[in-house]
Parts: sequence; structure tokens; C-alpha cells
Amino acid sequence: MKNILSNPVTDAVVDLNVTPSNLTTSGTTHFRSPSIVSLRRTLSLPTGAADLAVTRDTILVHARQLPAAPRVMNSLCRLLQDVRTNLDELAAEIRIEPTLASKVIQLSNNAVFGGGTRVGSIDEAVNRVGFGEVLRLVGAATVAGLVDRALGCYGVTAERLRESLLFHGLASEALAVYADVDSRTAYSAGLLRGIGIMVLDRAGRLRVTGADVFDPQRFAVYGEWEKARFGVSGVEVSAIVMEEWRFPADLVNALRSHLLLDEADYENRFAVVLNLAGAIVAEHCQALPGDAVCWEVTPEKLAAAGIEEAQFRTASERVATIFNQQRKALY
Repeated sequence: MKNILSNPVTDAVVDLNVTPSNLTTSGTTHFRSPSIVSLRRTLSLPTGAADLAVTRDTILVHARQLPAAPRVMNSLCRLLQDVRTNLDELAAEIRIEPTLASKVIQLSNNAVFGGGTRVGSIDEAVNRVGFGEVLRLVGAATVAGLVDRALGCYGVTAERLRESLLFHGLASEALAVYADVDSRTAYSAGLLRGIGIMVLDRAGRLRVTGADVFDPQRFAVYGEWEKARFGVSGVEVSAIVMEEWRFPADLVNALRSHLLLDEADYENRFAVVLNLAGAIVAEHCQALPGDAVCWEVTPEKLAAAGIEEAQFRTASERVATIFNQQRKALY
């Protein structure tokens, strides 16, 4: 008998054609994260070369058109790992990107980040939140400025993408604590995992229209459609860009593997954390249509990450509260 999985975002039914693991958590039967092959619909993929094949150079050209805020986050993570770093150094790093700095000041005056007496400078903003919250403050400012338009090729609004990435960052940070993964790096990976689809959308914006845009009725996941249209997946594009921007190798490798399409990917604990974070995002109805089917909680994933189900549930509830607070500050 074939097993059927319903995509919680599109309500489309996907034929997994795999055997259930027969492992249950809290009475719920779970399935292994399906591979791209097992996620194919009855409609076949286009054959031949990709319609709009993009090269590494094309990818990097479009990536350079994005705001520089993600690179500032990378620098902040490095500084925060050094116990000798002081708040003045953090403030100086944020000031490198004026647009980001302006957004950070704006957000720091929001009640979510302790807004009371109005602040007017980066130094005041950083001192208000301190070491513990500065990355979250900059992260919220980054996603608010980075996602500046809808993804026409994907049919995703700017608001939907912005909120999904913020949720993924917060969920990754929360789960990383239990999995012995650096929480700041995990937060950055979750928050910026959408870089790839943003780059591909820019590459195809004027050429992908009508029937060629992503259709969840034809493609179970973004990767199928992306490879058919561009010859490369958004996940791989994210890894290419983050590598070019000199993000840590463990972050880049985790991004490449976080859909857990191969058994070997389960050996990368960071990647499993990012995948489980996606399950939290989906649980709270914030997953993107072409991602949702990949975000399943299974005993194998929890074991691979070293996370107990009770810890997962605690993280999910806590992250939802934080997200609902921070979401208000984005607008």
C-alpha cells in the first residue's frame, strides 16, 4: 500500500511511495523525510536542459544586488564568539551598512526590544539590548530590509517570506541549544536560508511568467521546479552565496544538507537542527509552499539531533511567543 502525505500549506496530496517507519511519538505515526525522487508527482518533470540555466557567475551577480546586511550578521557572529569583544565594536560593525543601521535604530525603539526612552544612535541601540539580544535585533532588521519585494517566480509575498525566515531563525536558535550546536550560527542559517530563492527569483523575474512560475500542483518541492527552470536548486544557491560571503563552513554545509534528502545528511547535526526548525515553522503555519513537505518530525531526526520530544515541544511553544512579539516590530 502506498502512503500519502498532505502538504499542510497547499493541501495537495503527495504520494510518498515509501514504507512508514512505524515509529510513533505521542501517538503520531511519522515518516522518513522523503527524497526528491519519492516526492515526484504523477506529472513528469520537463526533460532536457533547464529553461533558464544560471551559472555561478550569474548567481553571484544577483547576490551582489542584495543588501549587505547578511554579511554584517556574519561579522557579528564572529565578534560575539570572542569574549574580548565589547559593545563599541559591535556598534561599529553595524554602522558599516547604513540602511541596516537605520533599521536597527528604528527597531530598538520598539517595545519588543525594550523601547522606552527613544534612542537615536547605533551605540545607544546596542547598549539598550546588550550582548544577549543584539544578534536578534540585527537579525530582525536584516530580514525586514533584505526581503524588500514579493517573489513573483515563486508566488510568495514579501510579508510571507519575511515572517517565515524570521520564524526559522528563531526556531533554529532555540533547538540548537539542545543539540550542542552554536545557537548564533544556527539563528543566522535559519534566518538567511532563503537567500537562494531570492537570487533565483531575481534571475528569472523578467523571464518566468504565467505557466512557468512555481506551481505546487505540479511540483512537490521548490528544488524540482528550480532544477527544471534554472538547473540548480535554491538550497545550493544559498550555499554558494554564503560560501562566497565567507560564512562558516559548518553553516554552509548544514544549508546544503538540511532538507535531509540522503541518509548521510542525518550525520550532520546542524543540518538536522535546521530541518527540525522547519517543522516548528510548519507547525505554526509559516512554512513556504515548496518547503512544507520536507518539514516532518520523526524519531530519526530527533535522535540524530540529540533532541528529546519534550524539548522540541518546549522550543516550539517558546519560539511562537517570541515570533509573535517580533513580528509586530517588522512593520
